Amino acid sequence: MPLQLTIAHTSTTGPRERNEDFCGFVTPEGAQLANKGALAALADGVSGGTGGREAAEYTVRGLLADYYATPDTWEVQHALDKVLGAINRWLISQATTRRDLAGMSCTLSALVLRGQRYHLAHVGDSRIYRLRGDVFTQLTTDHVWDRPDMRHVLKRAVGLDSHLMADFAEGELQAGDVFVLVSDGVWEPLGELGMHSALNLHRNPALAAGELVRLAHKQGGQDNASAVVVRVDAVAEDNLRDHLAAERRLPVPPRLKPGTRLDDFEVVEVLHESRMSLLYKVRKRSDGRLWVLKTLPPRAANQPEFAAALIQEEWLAKKVIAHYFPQVLPLAADERSALYYVMSWHAGATLQQHLDAGRHFSIAEATQTGIRLIKGLAALHRLNILHRDIKPANLHLGEDGKLRILDFGVAASSGLHDTGGGAGTPSFMAPELIAGAAATVQSELYAAGVTLYYLLTRKYPYGEIEPFQHPRFGDPPPPTRYRPEIPQWLENLLLKAVAFEPKNRFETAEEMLLALEQGERHPLGAPRRTPLLTRDPARVWQALAVFSIVLNLLLVYLLIVA
Repeated sequence: MPLQLTIAHTSTTGPRERNEDFCGFVTPEGAQLANKGALAALADGVSGGTGGREAAEYTVRGLLADYYATPDTWEVQHALDKVLGAINRWLISQATTRRDLAGMSCTLSALVLRGQRYHLAHVGDSRIYRLRGDVFTQLTTDHVWDRPDMRHVLKRAVGLDSHLMADFAEGELQAGDVFVLVSDGVWEPLGELGMHSALNLHRNPALAAGELVRLAHKQGGQDNASAVVVRVDAVAEDNLRDHLAAERRLPVPPRLKPGTRLDDFEVVEVLHESRMSLLYKVRKRSDGRLWVLKTLPPRAANQPEFAAALIQEEWLAKKVIAHYFPQVLPLAADERSALYYVMSWHAGATLQQHLDAGRHFSIAEATQTGIRLIKGLAALHRLNILHRDIKPANLHLGEDGKLRILDFGVAASSGLHDTGGGAGTPSFMAPELIAGAAATVQSELYAAGVTLYYLLTRKYPYGEIEPFQHPRFGDPPPPTRYRPEIPQWLENLLLKAVAFEPKNRFETAEEMLLALEQGERHPLGAPRRTPLLTRDPARVWQALAVFSIVLNLLLVYLLIVA
């Protein structure tokens, strides 16, 4: 569900000859709303300057247009800062070169609403307020001199100084929030109590904006009066950009020892450490339950790409609500003082740990494991998520008998993330991934097939592959070579799953699941052997070249003899 807003604005001249306020908003749709958000802005031209109205109008119009022209990869604050800096330089250049625009400057209050967060930019003495429930809060600080006789003299404004210093802030959105952008012609005569009462009286933004301006002049306001009212009707679904914006500023925690406390969690033991992750078994102090806390090792604190990867991992894991995966514990922004996320703890061991301990999986156990694995992958694929590292070490068999897929460290959502890059473990990677192609459902099911093949035989269908190795792929040996008791239907299924060509594999997880569940009743036919020209074209052409050379030598010899 996208973000849903109702926005209205009103601006009147009042007793003045000229309206030097200017306000406006943009509410895009679709991808632009998700990527850039909705933007509302209000500017008040500085009185006494001949170009106040022009400054206010140019600043708002320029911001509303240029913000949406910035790259989608820029964060909101960075985009606002860059655009406002350019506008500030233009105003100064105009005031410098044109006498009729001397003193061209204005205040500005701007609000961006995107996903589940709001972002504001502010300079001067216009204001932004938020009404949440019955609490009316001022979100901005006036940039005026702290003296009674100079409280209308601005210390900062757009176009006032060569270097613009705007205030930026952000926070979480809630459905029902009402944001109000007002010029000093509204907030000064009405005060917070008067504005709060007007908003409580009119929940419709258009009526509320009109009432604020009308009351401001009724109370004796002598300035232009302008108001923009934004009501949040529905908050968007969680998205990665907002997740990154909310958590990227959290620090990486120091290395934690058993007994150490972090927020509401107490460390029980260290579970695992790698170059990119550090896992602790923790106890939640408020209820005593056990969880797994995942964070970055301290040496990765200065590597923003690692932090972004961890945040992305949490975001993807939170989207998957199924018992085939550990569940992420929702934590509010004020519940975390460091960069980490928490997921459910389950007693048990990974399939790789079972194999290392010498466990022998029966045909029935391997088949049941395969069914559970494919059901989990189907749940992922329905959410447009590819795990990209399916292997026995990432499959956990709990003491409750449930199989769970672990580690979303290299998971990606196709269409949102880059699914190339050769992520995964080489021995479980499909041939096209090793050749540089992007991950697909077929490559994911290939990894599942290799996992089941390995679980039954402790062998890889194409042999063990080391990183940076360029293997040659022939036809994989049938698993009955290592375990003759494997039924023919299961052998055919495994060989189809690990076929060299993606087109010869299962197309969807549902298709592979059906083959596993109905294998004995509706067995698959034996897969056709892959032609050598498809498997290893270089080898074919080398053989043809050798044959051609030998044939030519033979012809030369016959000519000489003759």
